[in-house]
Amino acid sequence: MLDFAVQTAREAGRILAERFGRITEVSHKGEIDLVTEADLASERFIIERIRNYYPRHAILAEESGPSDAGERRSDYVWIVDPLDGTTNYAHGYPVFAVSIALEHQGEILLGVVYDPMRDELFAAERGAGATLNGRRIRVSDVEDLNKAMLCTGFPYDVRERGEFVRHFRNFIMTAQAVRRDGSAALDLAYVASGRFDGFWEEGLNPWDVAAGALLVEEAGGRVTDYQGRPFSIYRAPVLASNGLVHEAMMRVLAAP
Repeated sequence: MLDFAVQTAREAGRILAERFGRITEVSHKGEIDLVTEADLASERFIIERIRNYYPRHAILAEESGPSDAGERRSDYVWIVDPLDGTTNYAHGYPVFAVSIALEHQGEILLGVVYDPMRDELFAAERGAGATLNGRRIRVSDVEDLNKAMLCTGFPYDVRERGEFVRHFRNFIMTAQAVRRDGSAALDLAYVASGRFDGFWEEGLNPWDVAAGALLVEEAGGRVTDYQGRPFSIYRAPVLASNGLVHEAMMRVLAAP
């Protein structure tokens, strides 16, 4: 099934790449939450492929929500973000990805994040490690938060989240650098590959983090909530790191 997810993500990414810079239809799901014709085309393609190959599996997709094709609820759920980084995409900023994960009875079995602009495909299968274009990847070995490059994302309701501003300020004053690229799936993939040392964000949805969280874990990193409790894709927030700066990041998140 990992090969199926890889091929599907690549082909969906091709749809996004072909339309990039030529979007004419952009609508709003919220005050600043966008959806484009590319989101919808990519999602239609992914869902059609899943239904053709795995008709008894359920699907949880960003734009169309949950669906269950079987007479009873399936033990398998495909969790799909057809375009993670829609705001970037709509503005012509080339940082976005396709994210596909497969959940079985509450456990993520596999995850794929594909960046069509760089032709970088991150993949992980539980217990089998994580790869970038077929080569094994590992989290970084940075131990000191003062030497760490972190990343985060701005929740769509950031204007109502005073705690986020506090966290952002504290990390800027503590870490070597903080980046914000607008795609949680890629941010997590970059933690898994050692490009970032840690990531934190609140207000995310299952399709934003399902594949990326598995990538981090399979690359040797750690994923929890802000208090160090076990992470669930259905409960924000998320704290992901190389494991070495995790406790230090938790202390910053708890600081006034």
